[in-house]
Order: sequence, then C-alpha cells, then structure tokens
Amino acid sequence: MILPKELLKKHWGFSEFRPLQEEIITAVLEQKDVITLLPTGGGKSICFQIPALAKEGVCLVISPLIALMQDQVENLVLKGIKATSIKSGATQDEIITLFDTIKFGGVKFLYISPERLQSYFIQQKIKELNIHLIAIDEAHCISEWGHDFRPSYRNIKILRALKPSVNFIALTATANQRVLDDIATNLELKNPQLFRKSFFRKSLAYQIFTIEDKLQRLLQIFTKTKTPAIVYVNSRNKTAQIAAFLNANNFKSSFYHGGLSSIEKNISFENWMTEKTPIMVATNAFGMGIDKANVGLVIHLDIPSSIENYVQETGRAGRNGKKSFAVLLFNKNDTLLFKDRVEKTLLSIKEIKAIHKQLYQYYRISIGEIIEETFSFHLLEFCKQYNFSVLKVDTALKILANNGIIEISTHYNKKSTLQFIVNSKTVLNYLDNNTVLKNFTNSILRTYAGLFEQEVAIDEFYIAKKAGITTKLVLSNFERLQEDNIIAYKAVKNEAELTFLLPREDDYTINRFSKEMKQFIHQKKQKSDAIIEFVNNNAICRSIQVLNYFDEIKTEKCGICDVCITKNRKTDIDLSSKILQLLTAQKSLTSSEICTVLVAHEKDILIHLQQLLSDDKIIVNHQNKYQLKVSL
Repeated sequence: MILPKELLKKHWGFSEFRPLQEEIITAVLEQKDVITLLPTGGGKSICFQIPALAKEGVCLVISPLIALMQDQVENLVLKGIKATSIKSGATQDEIITLFDTIKFGGVKFLYISPERLQSYFIQQKIKELNIHLIAIDEAHCISEWGHDFRPSYRNIKILRALKPSVNFIALTATANQRVLDDIATNLELKNPQLFRKSFFRKSLAYQIFTIEDKLQRLLQIFTKTKTPAIVYVNSRNKTAQIAAFLNANNFKSSFYHGGLSSIEKNISFENWMTEKTPIMVATNAFGMGIDKANVGLVIHLDIPSSIENYVQETGRAGRNGKKSFAVLLFNKNDTLLFKDRVEKTLLSIKEIKAIHKQLYQYYRISIGEIIEETFSFHLLEFCKQYNFSVLKVDTALKILANNGIIEISTHYNKKSTLQFIVNSKTVLNYLDNNTVLKNFTNSILRTYAGLFEQEVAIDEFYIAKKAGITTKLVLSNFERLQEDNIIAYKAVKNEAELTFLLPREDDYTINRFSKEMKQFIHQKKQKSDAIIEFVNNNAICRSIQVLNYFDEIKTEKCGICDVCITKNRKTDIDLSSKILQLLTAQKSLTSSEICTVLVAHEKDILIHLQQLLSDDKIIVNHQNKYQLKVSL
C-alpha cells in the first residue's frame, strides 16, 4: 500500500496534512466508519480521496449536486486520477458502458447522486463493482434538521445491504450535534469515529455594519485593504454591476454566477486565482473547489440565506492563518427585502402541486406516462407561460429534485465540440505559415483522437492547463482557426436539463412527499429568522454567536469582531486634531474621503466632525465638503 503522505505529495504537492486529516485517513484505512465535521477550508475531500487511492478497487462517492460532482471529477482527472460520474439523462445502454469502463478501466472514483441510487438497476450495477470505500459528501443533507435536507439521502443506507463489509465516511462542513446524531443513525454507522474541528476562527474578524451608502464603503475598504477578496451579492445582475463599478474606480474585478457558460466561469476564475483581477464579485454559485490561501477579505453586500451559508462563504478568507475579515454591510431596507424575498419563496403544498402538474403539461406528458427523455428547460419561459413567480418555481424545482421526483441541472456535463474540417496535410501546411498556433494545435491533436473524422467533445479549461496558457487565449486561437476555415468549433451553451424520475401521477406524487416538503419549508423559515437575529444582535460577540449556533459552548470573546471592538474602543482624543491636520493639508474633503484616509471608526469620525462644526472650527462649503473656517 502506498503511504498517504506519498500520495499527498504526488497528487496534491503538499508534504504535510492539515489538522485532523491524517487521523481521519488512518481511521478510514483501518476500515472504521467515520463522521467528519471540517468547516469550510478544512480539506474534506482529501480525507476520502487519499485512502481510496491507497487501496485497490473503487470509491463510491454520494454527492448532492451535479455541479459539485463534475467539479471534483475534473479536479481528479487533472491530477491524473481516473474518476467519473453518471451524466444527466444517460440512457441504460450508456450506463452499462460506463460501469464496464469502471470495472475494466481502472477508474478509482464513481460519483453518484442519492436520487440515482434509488434505481434498482443502478443498485445492481453497483453490486458488481469492487467497492472498498463509500463516501457521503454534504452528509448534513440526511437530517431533517440540516440546512439542506434531502429525503433521498435517507435511502443511502441501501448500500449497507449491497456492500455490508465496506466502511463509510460521512463528511460535512456545517452540522450541530442533533444533525451529527441523525447522520450516524440514518446511515446505520457501526461505532463511528467522530472527527470534529471547531468552528472557531481565531484570525477571522466578523464585522457587521449598518450603512446606507454601501458602494462608497466598498471603495473605502478596498482603498485600505490590498488583498485578494470575494464580494458576495444575491443576484446575477448585481455581480456584473458591482464589478463594473469597482473597475471604473480602478479596482480590478471579475464576476461569477451560475448563468455564465463554463468557459466564462473558467476565465473569471483564472483571472482571480492569478490575481489579474484580485476581486471576485459573485453569487453563492462561487464556492466549489476554491482553495486560495491568501484571500484576506470576504464581503457580503446582501444578507446571506442562512448562518450555515454565511459561515461557509466567510470561511473562504484567511486559510493561510493570517488575520482576515468577513464584512457584512446592511441596512433596514435590506432586512425588509430579505424578509419579503423569503415570504415570496415560501410555498404551500397547493402551489407545489400546481407547478409540478404544469411541468408535465409543458412537455405534453400524459397521466401514468413514464418518460426517459431529458428535456431542455427554460425557467423564464416556463414562468411566463403559466404566470408563475420565478422565485417560487425555483424553490419548487429544488423541492421536487430533493425528493427524487425530477432531476434538473445546467449543462455541467455538456462539452464544447471540435472538428478539423480539412485534411492533415492542409493543417501541416497551414501551421508552417502560422507558427504561433503550431504548438497549440499540435497539443490538441495529441490530446484528442478522431478530430479529422467527427466532432469530438473537448474541455477548453483542460486544454489551457495542458498547454500552459489561459482559457481566454484558447478561445482566441479557436476563433482564429475557425476564421481560417481549419476547424468547426461549437462552444457549449448554458441551458438547463430536466429529467422526470417518476411517472406522472400529479397530486398523488406530491402527497407522498408532503411531510418532507412541509419540513423543508419550515426549516427555510427558521434559518432565515436565525440569520436576521444574528445580523441584528449587537450585544454578543459574533464568534460566540456562531459557535453557539453550532452547539459549541465558548465564553471567551474573539476581541476582533465589530461587537468586541465597539465595547473595547476608547475614544481617540486626538481625532479632532487629526481631522484639522488633514483639512489643513487637503483644503476640503467629504466625510467619506476623511473616513478613507483616517484609521478610525466612521461613527467616531462623524461625531468629531459634528463637534468641530459646533466649535466653529470647520464649515461645510457649497460642494458639501468640510474645510477649515477662515478667521477674518
């Protein structure tokens, strides 16, 4: 057996494990059932990937999101490790071929959704594999008290009957004790070993500010803080708008959301990772596979949907152990909008039934009919046709998917295609006259077979990695080759796919799952109430609030959050003189400009400005700026 540290060095390039990783890997290799609670950035995947590589056979990974599965599969493939997943809408023949490839092709990892696991056919194919480890990712989904409860996770224990001698490892980043107990019970784990890392982040300062002009504060923050950062917002349009605003003010930014094509996502991600654009403005779609150690700042311009989401997203800062900041900017209007948005997404069972029924109508599927076909789905078109709220349909789709009624995904598994439309001799002659494209084109021809005979699925991101260039340059090269009539290149489109997993039975289908659906809706309301309470609680240390939410009892204050700083702050008696010195040098400044220059709390600066006005030492001029009062 290859030693875990050798595998870590070979495939990940690290010589030492992070805290708890080595102990978890040892327990897994000793065939023990394991529950792992490692907050965001703790390196959960390595805890099952390394023991899987150390032994013969296949590791079966249960994962809730198609995008997450695809992300991990691609990362493993880039490391030279054979991994695969069952693509959305795969036919039975395609699945049979896939399992044959796993059995005879040396595949080490099979990623599968819990919904797929409900199929008797899939269960029998799994039974044929030499599986030596079963990993359940995002294991909190198994509990009704978890923030993303999925009833289909309750059926994972069927694997106990299919593979009784195989040990389990359940992994999560966010769970309290009640959820951990649920995981152990529902998976029927045998004397599980629990490895739990505290949610306490010594160097992460939670700072929540009530503020009206968020954009001005954003500029102040980035003027003072020069570090790679993530700015989270709650809509796709905002990502582009905020990034454009920052770029216009000379702060280099990219944006990222679920509606971008895979190519656009990769370009944004590359630019951020290489710090060509050190600020990423994103929705919560930006999160998977992020392991950038020097992120020093995570800003929320909108209230996150839950404390779990907040902790996961802020946890992407300060992974190098240096002091970092989690800043949330909000105002009373944000709170009202948040509550209104939650109310608009809370569905009744009657509304779920109506949306579910119209999905079948939309594709003209009859009562009792079983459809194996995968359909292209356009959310906005569907909502417009039936006059549904987009927010409610989006929530309903998630509920239907969580209960194994449908499967819906964007085209994460779809690939762009490429074909050379001239013969090899013409290509060679062309490259002799276009030497700048020679190495690039030869690299593609070495990577993919059959390019002269047919359209071949390709991955622009993988091509870029292999050629040692950016994805943007790959696209530019393809554009040039296509203009010169050398290739036919079809970029992947970003539409959604919908697959019906059950026959059409309308109300009967929903009635079977109504208890779980009501629980999901209730949990959503509870968690939205909890985040609002957290944001508005200015009396208790933020870190203590977070830890208490996850059942960690800690009374020691962090000393660096906004609550602690406010309580510990001593008024700067020299602040007035500093303001006067600044105005002497700069002549006239707005309050925002003064706050940007001086290292002091905005509230204190405004108090001192008011005092200086009262003392008749400064005035506000016609430009609404502060300046020294000139004595006559």
